[in-house]
Amino acid sequence: MHIRRLVPDYLESSLCNPCLFHYDPFKKSSFQSYVFKSALLCHHQITMDTSKYRKDFPILNTEDGPTYLDSACMTLRPQVVIDAINEYYTKYPACGGRSVHKLSWQVTEGFEMARDSLRRLMGAESSSEIVFTRNTTEGMNMVANGLGLGKGDKVLTSDKEHNSNVVPWHHLAKYKGINYQVVPAKDNYFFDLEALKEMIDSNTKLVSFVHTSNLDGNTNPAKDIIEICHDKGVKVLMDTAQSAPHKELNVVDLDVDFAAASAHKFCGPSGMGLLYGKYDELKELIPTYVGGSTVVSTSYEGYELLPPPSCFEAGLQDYAGAIGAGAAAEYVMGVGRDNISKHENKLNVLLTKELEDLDGLSIVGPEVSQRGGICSFNLEGWDSTEVAMHLDEKYNIAIRSGMHCVHSWFNSRGIDGSARASIYFYNNEQDITAFTNAIKDTLSG
Repeated sequence: MHIRRLVPDYLESSLCNPCLFHYDPFKKSSFQSYVFKSALLCHHQITMDTSKYRKDFPILNTEDGPTYLDSACMTLRPQVVIDAINEYYTKYPACGGRSVHKLSWQVTEGFEMARDSLRRLMGAESSSEIVFTRNTTEGMNMVANGLGLGKGDKVLTSDKEHNSNVVPWHHLAKYKGINYQVVPAKDNYFFDLEALKEMIDSNTKLVSFVHTSNLDGNTNPAKDIIEICHDKGVKVLMDTAQSAPHKELNVVDLDVDFAAASAHKFCGPSGMGLLYGKYDELKELIPTYVGGSTVVSTSYEGYELLPPPSCFEAGLQDYAGAIGAGAAAEYVMGVGRDNISKHENKLNVLLTKELEDLDGLSIVGPEVSQRGGICSFNLEGWDSTEVAMHLDEKYNIAIRSGMHCVHSWFNSRGIDGSARASIYFYNNEQDITAFTNAIKDTLSG
């Protein structure tokens, strides 16, 4: 199977500038990495088969492997991703985009192939619209600091945002004088489109919202939000950390201006993420960091930056992480996110049916069809962290506890947090049964 090399058109040859490189994007690839071959083969697999996929995750095949229900925090990694990272360090451990030796060409090729994999994961048109970041948080901050917002400029968010989409706006309000406001929900869980319309005014520059909540799994009406904003000339930034790994996503169809995601949410390595931006929007965004890898040339009088995405990727990059992220994207797309979404909902229905009528247990969030693969809950008389520690120590079940970086929502309602079970495609009915039996046993004990 042939994989075409994919690199931006702006990468031109220059022997005088090792920061620039060139190869023919239509030339046959000399680099046929195991990871990409495996990932592309996986891409033809359509039918969900949990037992088959579980074999790909080493920790699930150990004698003392946990019942892992903490994927909203961090997913497990399949062997193909581990192999991709190891392959970089063992076979071509060099820098990309600078040197002209074979190892460097292999790095460059793998790096740009990974960028294109992330492009397809997001449904973007061009790989030049994908910026490598460390995580969603960095991507959100790059937009926040790159728009040139100043005193009086208004930014709106939903009321159920991760700290990554709260603190940057508070920070800019404190130091730049922007006007940060929160759109109140219709109730505790659902976005209020009419309130959004009323709050947008001539000073509103950006609406930034979470696509799918990590607190309760509810998905906001992204297309409606974006249409309302664009009709009023307002840009939109979307946090897709919890949506891109779980449901089909097409940023072009949504017409969103910017979107950020994290690789560790879709079976990739930690410390890797992406920022999508419409190319024309990226060209206007002020880079947060500049220096090595971001410039065409410098002199004592000034500098010239490369076009996106390179102008945002300062210094030597995490090549292993990027290649691992590309392998993860291919793997998840191979499983099929429609399949993932259906499987998660099926298991969550089973989980909720077993728990919702138990005395002493309350579920945080809307009804189960609106919660994807997430179930946040509290047990009467138990602190959420105590619940998580108890399940871990007695039953070898891994869940999350606390405020899930959504402190503002919990604090506004006087709630100390919640325990959270989160499902992914490698979970099965046995995992759900083990979890629900443990909860019942805990409540009865």
